[in-house]
Amino acid sequence: MSGTSGNPPPELLALRASIDNLDAAIVHLLAERFKLTRRVGALKAEQAMPPADPAREQRQIARLRALAEAAGLEPELAEKFLNFIVREVIRHHEVIARARLEGRQDPS
Repeated sequence: MSGTSGNPPPELLALRASIDNLDAAIVHLLAERFKLTRRVGALKAEQAMPPADPAREQRQIARLRALAEAAGLEPELAEKFLNFIVREVIRHHEVIARARLEGRQDPS
């Protein structure tokens, strides 16, 4: 019986390798996304716009839920994921705006 003596079956190893590759891709995509949102935060600070945009956030949640459903992913999971990201983006925008008000260089 494969896998019971401490050696995982080849299929498990292959699945784990695929998961590891996807995790790496997700991290790189998140890094790229946050580079863009830092630029958005700087523009908002320059224009004295609020860090949060609740109307856009609601549109994005609806959009992501629909994409998740079409992809066979639980819409609730997609919404939780987006809510986490949006909270972090708003926090970054607040830091950028505060730095701008204090005459400091953007921390990005």
